[in-house]
Order: sequence, then structure tokens, then C-alpha cells
Amino acid sequence: MNPQTLHRFNTPFWRVSALALVIVLLTLAGGSRADAPPPSVVALQHGWAQAFYAPEGAAREPAFQALEAQAAKAVAELPGRAEPLIWQGIIESSHAKFASSLTALSLIKQAREHLQAAEKIDPAALDGSVYTSLGSLYAKAPGWPLAFGDKKLARSYLEKALKLNPDGIDPNYFYGELLVAQGEREAGKARLEHALAAAPRVGREDADNGRRAEIRTALAALN
Repeated sequence: MNPQTLHRFNTPFWRVSALALVIVLLTLAGGSRADAPPPSVVALQHGWAQAFYAPEGAAREPAFQALEAQAAKAVAELPGRAEPLIWQGIIESSHAKFASSLTALSLIKQAREHLQAAEKIDPAALDGSVYTSLGSLYAKAPGWPLAFGDKKLARSYLEKALKLNPDGIDPNYFYGELLVAQGEREAGKARLEHALAAAPRVGREDADNGRRAEIRTALAALN
């Protein structure tokens, strides 16, 4: 028997078992829930992109109403998960952009509640999207006495989002937009350019295409 064969037979069983256990654990870690959103959340992502960037404005209202029902179902089916709550808030806040004034106020309040609930569960879920969404919401909501808009709080949330996802297209876009609105044109422009250069997100091509169009429009307005 050669030395290599002898070494293999003399290796204690517990070492082999421990090695196998480590491999299994690493495999499970690689497929953790943080890496791949549940299918119902993926469906919400694509549904949102189709509704938000729809070429026909009239089609948005029924599309967002259907998405809100779909999001509520996903939240009910995935209790204790932040991802469906985040998308429920995103859908409601996006719907508000196209709704009547009274409906919009109700939607942004619901959106804030759902995003804050998600924040309590896992603020780092979906690359910190809860902070990006809350930042955008506080930046664009009317201030008191109509609603809760607060540019200072918006900035704080977006800075948290950027710590979690410094090169992300969304946090850089919304932070750049806020900086421009507050008179910091050059800093805002730099953020918008950084957002435009963000790496494509696998499976989010529809959202990336629409967001890049928004960024180009914002940059053109600055130039």
C-alpha cells in the first residue's frame, strides 16, 4: 500500500465528517435568503417596473391597485420577512405619484408604516432598500401640516442606504436628486453620474433601464 493510500485510511472519521459539515454549511450560507428574494417578491419587482415606467399613464392606476393586492398577499404569506413589506411600501409610495391628492396622502402614510415595519425586521434587506425608500419618501412627501416630509431626515436615511450600498443605482440617484433640490448642484451631479455608472443588477434590467432614463433626464436638466 502506498503512503497516500495509507494516509487516506488512517484519517480519523471525525475529521472527514467535520469537513463535510463545513462544506454543507458553506453551501447553505451561499444560498441564504439574503441572496435571492422569494419568487413573490421578484414578481413584485417586475410588476412595479412595468407599472411605474408604463408608457401609457392611464394604465398605471389599475396596475398599481393590482400590485397593492399582490403585495398584501406576499406579506401575509411571508410573515416576519422584510422584503415583501419593503415592496409593499415602494408600490404604495410610487402609486401616490400618479394618484389624486387625497389618495396620495393616504398612500404615503401607509407606505411609511410598511417601510418602518420592515426596518424593524431587517434594515439591511435588499441592500438597504428600506433606507433608500424611506429617504425618498421623506424627501418628496409634503411637509407639516399636510404630511411628514422632512429633508433633513430624508438625507439621514439616504446616507444610511449609501453605507449599505455605496455603488447602488437607487440610493445614489435619490441622494443626488435631494442634493440638487437643496442647492448642492455639483455634489448632486456627481451622485447622479455615479448612479448612471452603477453595475447592472441581474434580474432587474427593466428597473435599471427606467432608472437610467430618469438619471439622464436629471443630468440633462443640470447641464
